[in-house]
Amino acid sequence: QVQLVESGGGLVQPGGSLRLSCAASGIIFSNYPMTWYRQAPGKQRELVAGITSGGSTNYADSVKGRFTISRDNAKNIVYLQMNSLKPEDTAVYYCNVFLARHYWGQGTQVTVSS
Repeated sequence: QVQLVESGGGLVQPGGSLRLSCAASGIIFSNYPMTWYRQAPGKQRELVAGITSGGSTNYADSVKGRFTISRDNAKNIVYLQMNSLKPEDTAVYYCNVFLARHYWGQGTQVTVSS
């Protein structure tokens, strides 16, 4: 079965950096686009970044120039490098893949606070 496991979240000061990882299993990873979403308290889940099987990327306007999504098809991992973090980036971050339906990981908490 499809499994997505996120890691790398934590508490960081404004201006700091974190790198999130999402390890995928149960799929031919290299065939599928992968995405990162986030959900802040009291808000809807929103798309943060996506990467196609060919490596093309897209980003939410709010993170452009600060976040970078990448993938390692040999390791079945998708990354989200987050730089210049702001308090408004505080959220639970989820990895996602769509195969007939959406599959989600358990999420990893990112808290940006001084």
